[in-house]
Amino acid sequence: MNSIIFPGQGSQIVGMGKEFFDKYNVVKNLFNEADDILGLNLSKIILNGPKEELDYTENTQPAIFLVSYSIFKVIKEEFNIDLNKAKYFAGHSLGEYSALSCAGYLDFNETIKLLRTRGKAMQDSVPKGEGGMLAVLGSKIEDIEKILNDNSNSFKAEIANDNSNGQLVLSGKIKDLELINNFLNTKKIKSIKLSVSAPFHCSLMHKATEVMSNQLKKIDFKHSNNIIFSNVTGEEVSNPHNLKNLLIDQIEKRVRWRESIINMIKKGVEQFVEIGPGKVLSGLVKRINKDVKITSINDQSDIKNLII
Repeated sequence: MNSIIFPGQGSQIVGMGKEFFDKYNVVKNLFNEADDILGLNLSKIILNGPKEELDYTENTQPAIFLVSYSIFKVIKEEFNIDLNKAKYFAGHSLGEYSALSCAGYLDFNETIKLLRTRGKAMQDSVPKGEGGMLAVLGSKIEDIEKILNDNSNSFKAEIANDNSNGQLVLSGKIKDLELINNFLNTKKIKSIKLSVSAPFHCSLMHKATEVMSNQLKKIDFKHSNNIIFSNVTGEEVSNPHNLKNLLIDQIEKRVRWRESIINMIKKGVEQFVEIGPGKVLSGLVKRINKDVKITSINDQSDIKNLII
């Protein structure tokens, strides 16, 4: 059994998807369509940069989706591989939108508009320089939760991403994250400040939740035979009404990626296929379970070796 997975923010690089853009009209058409829908030359930003512009959250989110969706379409239409035979679809944070669109729950044009709005809303939720994120390496989630609970009078933060065994990300205000960083150092726990512009997946994103709630209420989700694994619950969900509510919750809730992968494996998944820029998710899956097969699709040679 297979699961198709899609990357989130942090996987972007200038020039991603260029090989597919240069060779396939289906990709050129999607890039042009995205530019028209957004009223923005997103294609140029993706293919030529500058990196600073690609890294703006409101550009990054639709850009990663566009590249992921384009590769998915190439696999399906140019290589005649039916990825929808995979039972499960999942994505990390914004990647969940890629999963929903490729699985048939959301239209391409709806998804790219939603992600442009989502990126801007998340960026604008907290004044620049006030919030951030901190990766914590080599610790159990229970131990970090206990540290946060026991020291809640000294500093406040929330677990934003439970990515894999020994890799967590905290979100909060910069001043709190600096105190946590210092505290973790005294305990010989490794932590790294992440180069992000906002504290994603925590209660500081409340304004973005309001924006996305209003936007998502206008969207009609379709039915699909593919099953989505939710970031919020780490469990499968197929009811379109539930999907909408979970996407709203996702803005402030923890990304339960480790749990999602474990639960998919328990359901019988033997191969994960990562579609989109980079190999971040493939690395996380390997850390969670070394025995499952993982395939990353970044170029045409990867597709030629793909078996579904």
